[in-house]
Amino acid sequence: MNLADHQKTAAKPGGGPDPSPPWRELLGSRHGGAAIVLAAGVLVGAVNIYLAASLLPTAVAELGGERFYAWNMTIYLVAMVVATMLVSRVLGRWGNVGAYLIGFSVFLAGSLVCAVSPAMPVLLAGRGVQGVGAGLLSGLGFAVIRSALPRKLWTRGNALMSAMYGIGNFVGPALGGLFAQLGPWRLAFAVMAVIAAVCGALVPRVLPRDGRSGARTPIPLVSLLFVTAATMAVSVSGVLPGTPAKAAGVVVALLLLVGLVAHERRGRHRVFPRTTYQVGSSLKWIYLTIGLLAFGVAVESFLPLFGQELGGLPPLAAGFFAAAISLGWAASQLLSSSATGARTIRRLCAIGPALLALGFLVQGLLQRESAPILLVLAWLPVLFVAGAGIGLAYPHLSVAAMGSTADPEEGKQAAAAVATVTTLSIAFGTAVAGALVNLGGQSTLDAARYLLFGFAAICALGIATARAANRPARPEPSRDPAGSPSDTS
Repeated sequence: MNLADHQKTAAKPGGGPDPSPPWRELLGSRHGGAAIVLAAGVLVGAVNIYLAASLLPTAVAELGGERFYAWNMTIYLVAMVVATMLVSRVLGRWGNVGAYLIGFSVFLAGSLVCAVSPAMPVLLAGRGVQGVGAGLLSGLGFAVIRSALPRKLWTRGNALMSAMYGIGNFVGPALGGLFAQLGPWRLAFAVMAVIAAVCGALVPRVLPRDGRSGARTPIPLVSLLFVTAATMAVSVSGVLPGTPAKAAGVVVALLLLVGLVAHERRGRHRVFPRTTYQVGSSLKWIYLTIGLLAFGVAVESFLPLFGQELGGLPPLAAGFFAAAISLGWAASQLLSSSATGARTIRRLCAIGPALLALGFLVQGLLQRESAPILLVLAWLPVLFVAGAGIGLAYPHLSVAAMGSTADPEEGKQAAAAVATVTTLSIAFGTAVAGALVNLGGQSTLDAARYLLFGFAAICALGIATARAANRPARPEPSRDPAGSPSDTS
């Protein structure tokens, strides 16, 4: 199913598309509770990607363990990616309510471990537990939309879920920095534990209790090993010294992902739905486009540095400039989710990667040593427009992934994989960003240009993948690529 086919499934009997339902229908008394719980689950995972990074300098001063500093993000992201790949299995076994209670409980436990940790290794263990809970909640946010909301609200729901990534990328560093400055850094983790407890208490009241498949599908261990190894390789490469070491780590990770695809095309038990690997299916292009959009967010990790060193901004102002991408992402998709026409959706999905790449290209051209204030102020709308490119396409691509198959179990798997692709892409983007910045050596200006021009080139590939996702789909074969009967495991 391509993007146009997805739109046809929501068409009126007369042939025209239904008007987009207003936001008040999603957030009203009937569906509001479910929407808030789903959104909160994605938000806590996104916030915690960067929350600890702002707290670590203060935590290290108290706990010691400087040599473990760089492992904070690695452990969290690896745990999060692995957990997103288990969402469809947890959902099939425990149903909507049970799966969400497990996710919030695990996240709460990890947050409490972080809050009371007496030493850095314990804090890192807590971060790993947090990552498992966050990964489950992020994947569930997309997978449970199918049963928690009517189909006409899927696009609005996906826009709300994906907006949480943008908001979380802004709130995480700000919240962590606030608690670090005030002193009680442990309180930040305690606050996240309280949020998880409150949301967990709401789950049985607002979510439908169905969702179990009744079938005990085996865990795709080989696929999990491939993805875990790839995530580890790319995350470790982000903390290795020197550009060659970082580049080698990224290359190893890419080779492992190639191995994953080769295995899943032949195997019976998969992380991604069977439809992904079928000849003529657009699902693989949809995932690639989502991944290239999420990849661009990693630029934010270095924008505060450029704002301070090149623009002469104070740390707080530089942080707000860095958040412009996430704010553009969040704001634009709340608006773009109103689009219903098939042609409009195709255009949004093609324009999104183009805007993202163009924004990075223009931002690179605007970099100067000791940039004048007017030029620095021009950075803000440029970065906002780049982030808006993500938001224009992301919710429609997510819904297209959800609607890529009529099989309900594969539909849940396809929806949960959106979170897997997003989290894995952020990890890849962070590592690649570090390698590009290293190419600049001692020059901050060269580092900024390498990063921004490099990301412009990479994200521009999303224009081609979005076009491929819009091509008419060919008929699906009845058997999988290995020649065995199709399965939905």
